Amino acid sequence: MRFDHDVLIVGSGFGGSVTALRAVEKGYSVGVIEAGRRYDTSTLPSSSWQLRRFLWAPGLGMRGIQRITPLKDIAVLSGAGVGGGSLVYANTLYEPLDPFYTDPQWGHITDWRSELAPFYDQAKRMLGVNEVPADTPPDRYMQDLADRLGVGDTYHRTPVGVWFGKAGERVPDPYFGGEGPDKVGCTHCGACMVGCRVGAKNTLDRNYLYLAEKKGAVVYPDRKVVDLEPLTGGGWRVTTERPGAWVRKRRRTFTAERVVLSAGVLGTVKLLLRLRDEGRLPNLSPRLGDVVRTNSEAIVGASAKVAHPELTRGVAITSSIHPDETTHIEPVRYPPRSNSMGLLTTVLVDGGGRVPRQVRFVAKVVRHPVSFLRSLSVRRWSERSIILLVMQSRDNSIALRRHAKLGTLVTRPGHGEPNPTYIPVANDAARQVADMLDGEPWGAWNETLLDAPTTAHILGGCVIGDSPHNGVIDPYQRVYGYEGLSVADGSAVSANLGVNPSLTITAMTERAMSAWPNKGETDRRPPIGESYERVPPIAPRAPAVPADAPAALRIG
Repeated sequence: MRFDHDVLIVGSGFGGSVTALRAVEKGYSVGVIEAGRRYDTSTLPSSSWQLRRFLWAPGLGMRGIQRITPLKDIAVLSGAGVGGGSLVYANTLYEPLDPFYTDPQWGHITDWRSELAPFYDQAKRMLGVNEVPADTPPDRYMQDLADRLGVGDTYHRTPVGVWFGKAGERVPDPYFGGEGPDKVGCTHCGACMVGCRVGAKNTLDRNYLYLAEKKGAVVYPDRKVVDLEPLTGGGWRVTTERPGAWVRKRRRTFTAERVVLSAGVLGTVKLLLRLRDEGRLPNLSPRLGDVVRTNSEAIVGASAKVAHPELTRGVAITSSIHPDETTHIEPVRYPPRSNSMGLLTTVLVDGGGRVPRQVRFVAKVVRHPVSFLRSLSVRRWSERSIILLVMQSRDNSIALRRHAKLGTLVTRPGHGEPNPTYIPVANDAARQVADMLDGEPWGAWNETLLDAPTTAHILGGCVIGDSPHNGVIDPYQRVYGYEGLSVADGSAVSANLGVNPSLTITAMTERAMSAWPNKGETDRRPPIGESYERVPPIAPRAPAVPADAPAALRIG
């Protein structure tokens, strides 16, 4: 049978873009399906109030870069567009904390630290990781916070995927021998999470995906996968539609020998759950949707009563502190005039204990009505606020399932410790920063009313296991039970990281793709279901990166 592509990738984020480049280097014909639009520095939103470009709600005509997905036990922030989450993420590229490598879900399979180390290095070079060059005003608050918490020695600047250089100066791409788009020196405008209109942010459409397309990969934007079907004799049929279309859905099908799902947890897991529940892919592991991690995350903050424009200066995240060995806190910012995310916040209320959080919220509003009314205002919110992103590496999870009648994702408790709905150290940090700002601490509406925290880093659901009884994919990220189907996105991350996940998704995908054979060559990986064997990286037949580029950029 003649296929439209050798490899079809669903999603163009940190898993999909890496897969596209490494597959096309190895001689495969590659297609990339992306539900979101293609953006560039001229079309990205100039403010978070440009809702049609900023928010993703295609059924309402909004095809922006920021998704907000409320679930029963969690509210999820994720990205959309060609380049996936890299368009809206905070550039932050950390290696994970130690518990990640030895988590019981997968730690017994191999020495993950050793196996992933060269691919973390490769990912850093490809994404242009470097440390924030100078402290910003919010960092001084973080240093004071660290001192108040007794962990002043843990303060450090953030590794980010940003080209700093001279502010506003355009230079040939320094990482790929001038082959990539020009870099422009960061202006420290704080707009990373609204979309970098400067050109300093190393988004995936400026490195991995750019090189993949230059080598022949084809990107199909504005296409949502609605069906996935194995073909008799091998290969797959993938059916797509215009996302959010009420009429004129423009259904289109593609065929491919191999399919790689890279649509993120909410895309990949939801699609596979539907196909399994409907009997379309009945052999999928019973563990599908299990071990979904939220990075044990909370998003809290503090707002001053008056504006401090200097709070918006710098890239989105510039520093970190560690209150204890499993907790990581970062300051986050939006640029001036981008205040819409402030609508998600309200007065800070603690959880836990016998009194329901909702009752505590009502009591607080009654006792402090002025503070509550002040919290409703988002006027100059970004210039008054320091957002605190709090993450933990603790072994807890939720599970995702599909509602039998509505077809929507639902959550339930997972294995390990209960997923935290309230992190005391996070609320304490918010109150400390509020005291420094002479302002008020805040949390999110969903935490206060639903006891459901917010995460920007949902992970897992298609976790690695040594058999289909305890994992959905094998250690090479191939789906148990189905030849030619793989997963390469956050849903493959099998343990809490305790840090931002983009670098890990990139490194894990680099490792998985390093074991792929060049087109037409013998596959050195053991058949699906057999015991794991470490496979040396296979050098690509036609590398896309110039020969004089740094060696770490080339696989093999």
